[in-house]
Order: sequence, then C-alpha cells, then structure tokens
Amino acid sequence: MEDARQTGGRRMTTLRVVVDSVLTPDSPALARYTADLTRALIATAPDGCDVAGIVAASTAAEIASVEERIPGLADLYRTTLPRREVMAAWQLGLGSSPGGGMIHSPSLFAPFRKHDRASGDQVVVTVHDLLAWTRTDLLPATVVAWQRASLKRARKHADAFVVPTHALAEQLDDLAGVGSRIRVIPSAPRDGLAVTDDGDERRARLGLRSDYVAVTGPVDVVRTALDAAELRGVAIVALDAPQRTADEAGDETSGATDPGPLDAADHAAVLAGARAFIAADRDDLSGTALIEAFALEVPVLHADTAALLEVAGEAGAAFADADSLAALLSAVVDDAEFTERLRVAGADRARAFSWRETAWRVWQLHADL
Repeated sequence: MEDARQTGGRRMTTLRVVVDSVLTPDSPALARYTADLTRALIATAPDGCDVAGIVAASTAAEIASVEERIPGLADLYRTTLPRREVMAAWQLGLGSSPGGGMIHSPSLFAPFRKHDRASGDQVVVTVHDLLAWTRTDLLPATVVAWQRASLKRARKHADAFVVPTHALAEQLDDLAGVGSRIRVIPSAPRDGLAVTDDGDERRARLGLRSDYVAVTGPVDVVRTALDAAELRGVAIVALDAPQRTADEAGDETSGATDPGPLDAADHAAVLAGARAFIAADRDDLSGTALIEAFALEVPVLHADTAALLEVAGEAGAAFADADSLAALLSAVVDDAEFTERLRVAGADRARAFSWRETAWRVWQLHADL
C-alpha cells in the first residue's frame, strides 16, 4: 500500500530513504552521497510529498546527528536491531521491517522482501562500483561477501537500480542481468565545495607544498609520468586514498602526501591549489571526483576508461599510460592556452551536474514505478 501520512490535515506521500550510512565511518564517500542526496530530495519534494529517513537502532546522540546533518526529515524510523544484525536480516527478508511504501537506498543496504508494486510498495537501490567482483583484493572478505549476497537479493526484489554512469550500467547488466531495471542518475559535487579566502592557510595547515598535483587512484603511474616529464619538483597529493595507495601516500620518501579525510572547504582548497587534478583510478565507475574538479575549474587529466570518458565529456584530457600522462603534464606546465582551455571546458561541464537535478530524477524514477 502507498506510504502516506497525515500532516496538518493533509495526506502526504512519503519517500523513505535509508540514511544509516551517515552514521558509519567506514565509507565517507557514501555518507556524503547519502546526506547530499537526501537533503536535495527534501528540497525538491513535489507538492504533497515529503521525505523520511530509515536508520538501524541508534542512540539519541546518533539520531540528533542525523537530524542535524539532514534537516527537514518528516520522520526517522529506527529498526529494533543494530546495524550488523539488520544487514543480515534484510538480506534474508527478515525482521525489523520499516513497512511498505516508497523506499530508496543510496546503497545495497535495503529491506529486501516480496512486495506488490501495484499497491505502491517499491524498493530502489544504488550501485556505485563493482569492486566486490572486479577487485576483491581491495576489500575485506566480509564486505565482498555482503555486497555479493545483497546484489543477489536485490536482483530478485529491487524494483530499480540507480547507477551514476552508463559504463557502470553496462557492467552491472553483464553481471546481474538487470538492464531493464537500471536507471543512470549522475552524482554531483559534495555540498559546501567552494573556494574560500583562506585557501592558502588551509593548504599550509595540511602541510602541502606550493607546487603539486592532486590525484585519485594509484600514485605510481603519476610519479613515473612526473619523472618522465622532468617535473620531479612537483609533489603528489593523494586524495581519498584507497588502501592500495595508502602506504605509498604516507611514505615521505615517495613524494606523495595523504592529507586524510577532508571537510568540503579543505577539499576545495587542496583541489584549487593543484596544478592539475589527475584521476588515475581505473576502477572508478562514478566519476564524482572529476565533477568536483571541474566545478572548481581545475585542469583535469584522467584515465581513458569508459566511465571517466563519459563523465568528462571531452572537458578533460585522457591518458592511456604513464607516457601519455607525461605529455599532458608537460602541456599543463608549458602551454597556458591548453591549461586555460581545460579550465573553461571543465567549468562548463560542471554545470551538467547538480544535486537538485539528481534529486528530481530520483523523484521521477519513483513516480514512474
């Protein structure tokens, strides 16, 4: 049955979002995505609709934290079980059910069960990557097992799968055969990502050198390219460093710096101060990091993968290996016109991505279902 509530004597249709990830420290990127998307859903709610949240059993302080980070929730449903137990129960369609109606999950963490979409019940999940299938060496075995089991359950019970790129949609369909249920809805820059007047002070506090490139993904190809371009004085700052590069990024002798988790203002300061942003992660299927660099008018050099080419839309410069990256880095240093062209193209490309547009498309998806 349709999830509806009475508010001030008015019948409201409620979209309930699984916002539990904002309370877990293991995935800052997912926490940001969840908070940014949910705030945008609240801001764009159609007339007669509102947004509620779903979390696992939580303390009063945790509930207050969610409500502070996502103001405007019509309600916040708490399961009776803690998160670990809920994760197992929902995989099996058991216990701690938040009921029917429209449910949207920014991940694969969702209450999977048999339901009747004709009565207004629907469950939509989100897939951001396929590392649990393609790069199991990067994830704990428990995470791999949970994601695989969750996708298997979602394949049976989810009404739609949201993915950020067509490249990921194709790979997900090849893996799970759910092409008819996939909807491509891009991400957007994190809320609060803007250059501030104290950028120099922020970079100094983070211990950054004056001349550097900002990097996501493996730094070894970037280091090789800098050496080949005879740019050994240019430092490497590893942003959102995954486990495979954490040791490299923390090694002072490597020429790379890992500033660790950053708030939006610090992240913007690091990007804005970079000579260029280099997306070297060939496992990145969302391209959010590119979008953020574009938004700050930072020249973007990116790996020539299908996902990054799709997100860049020719606003960045693609490289296949260290040699081609070296040539691009030389151009960024020596060719002011090339660099300015990347800045202008990136700023223009960034206008294609906003949380308001993303949220509107999520509302439209649930309406279509």
